Amino acid sequence: MSTETKKYTNKQELVAKFGNALGHPVRVAILQLLSKQSCCYHGDMSEELPIANSTLSQHLKVLREAGLIQGEITLPKTKYCINKENWNLAKGLMIGFFD
Repeated sequence: MSTETKKYTNKQELVAKFGNALGHPVRVAILQLLSKQSCCYHGDMSEELPIANSTLSQHLKVLREAGLIQGEITLPKTKYCINKENWNLAKGLMIGFFD
């Protein structure tokens, strides 16, 4: 049985995870849109952003998996908002990374 040593710190892994989520202009636009309001429905975002609904869904999935946003499903709609705890964590990590 081999014992794998951890190659990266938790901070390095989180910076990479959040950085990857921020690595596309559409995802940056989604976060900017959500940061200006408490929550937003998927349909409302599709009216604001010049992309197809399926593409928007893919970008929302990346942001959700990174923990930067959270969604609440109330069929037939899905409402998204910033995950404030992880958003603040990401801000702190990024500021620390660039210092």
